[in-house]
Amino acid sequence: MTKSAELKGSSFTLSALHLVDGDIEKATDFLKEKVNQAPNFFAAAPVVIDISQAGDSIDFNTLKAGVQNAGMIPVGISGCKDTHRQTQAKHAGFAIMNAARQVKASEPVMEPTKIIRTPVRSGQQIYAKNCDLVIMNHVSAGAEIIADGCIHIYGTMRGRAIAGASGQSQARIFCQNLQSELISIAGNYWLSDKIQDEFWGKGVVISLAENNLNIEHLAL
Repeated sequence: MTKSAELKGSSFTLSALHLVDGDIEKATDFLKEKVNQAPNFFAAAPVVIDISQAGDSIDFNTLKAGVQNAGMIPVGISGCKDTHRQTQAKHAGFAIMNAARQVKASEPVMEPTKIIRTPVRSGQQIYAKNCDLVIMNHVSAGAEIIADGCIHIYGTMRGRAIAGASGQSQARIFCQNLQSELISIAGNYWLSDKIQDEFWGKGVVISLAENNLNIEHLAL
């Protein structure tokens, strides 16, 4: 008998919205702002809502509708251990997401560096799984390059660069000409309006320190 489907475990990168109080309107306005700033990155993106700091009174139906109205797709909640609230969230259509248990792991096995010699066109996405990524050419606006390790761009970078995609906080982005729509390391990101003028169009190295992005000129 031929199998029509197969269920396997996998992992994906999701955005997480942390509710710091029960103000759903303020939180969804924040999402709208982010979607408007970078629609190619955030529009219709899946999001998990962390309610661990949000208090006890949350209208999950209103929360779901607000996230959808902001232009993102609510897939689940996290930070909820109360079974009654979990039931309420499930009835509103949320999955219950639990953070992975922290275990001591060995160093990840890194693969050889992925090298791209041709231009990365608008609409293209390149992912370097378990390795660094080297782009020997330009990255157009609307393109997305992702690596679990570091990213090196030797042309002009106008698209989105996401390093440390699986959470590696030691990852770096090296770029000869930074004009990026978005830069991100281990889930921490800046949109183009956060990049200071002194670094725009220049050679830079971007790193992560205490969960904040740090940018400095690339020493030649």
